[in-house]
Amino acid sequence: METKLILLDVQDNVGIVKLNHGVTNAIHLDLVHALLETLQKARSEFRLRGLVFASANEKFFSIGFNLPELIELPEKDLKTFYTSFNRMCLELFTFPRPTLAAISGHAIAGGCILTLCCDYRLIAEGRKLMGLNEIKLGLPVPYVADCVLRNLVGFRHARGIMDSGDFYPPEVSHQMGLVDGVLPPEELLPQSIEKVKLLGSYPENAFATIKANRVESIEKEIRANLEEREQRFLSSWFSSASQELLREATANF
Repeated sequence: METKLILLDVQDNVGIVKLNHGVTNAIHLDLVHALLETLQKARSEFRLRGLVFASANEKFFSIGFNLPELIELPEKDLKTFYTSFNRMCLELFTFPRPTLAAISGHAIAGGCILTLCCDYRLIAEGRKLMGLNEIKLGLPVPYVADCVLRNLVGFRHARGIMDSGDFYPPEVSHQMGLVDGVLPPEELLPQSIEKVKLLGSYPENAFATIKANRVESIEKEIRANLEEREQRFLSSWFSSASQELLREATANF
């Protein structure tokens, strides 16, 4: 029996979207499609006042791209995956109702990007690492994440996060503004639901307009340059230097 990649539950009119792709929730095309379909359905589901994104396990929110699968793809198929991933991220970033990432485990690279595209991020206490390590694989940080991160944490923190490729514990992530709060693990999901429930209790048009005002200039910047930056990413991916680093990372995946 095939395992569902997304587990969807509803509590108090808040949709709880749990990633359920093994322990690591590695991102591949099917998971991207499942997330995109969930977002599109949620837009037309009027009883849902907002969404909480979480993991079905406490070890990983998501490890990021599924390198063992993606490394074997020809350029045409990798482009399909990558452009689909960016489209899904923009759908999440511009979703008109409140969204929150409840980070119970590591959120690495593409997994971190998913959290950045939410309105809020709460993380559990303990060894739960976040970061964008693309530079260590010879890759640029995907342009969507680059734009969102700079606007979220400011130039200096964004520069340090992307140039170092380091992973950060919850307290440091909170200090830099990557997350909005650090909670005991048992309180993470209940408080995340309560936060979205509160935001969703206000008149929907008010929140949607406030959010549109916040994200529209970033979205415009992304859409104006995305096609070119996607090609730069793909060129880096298939360079000999990056292929060597990617295959080394795949061996340790």
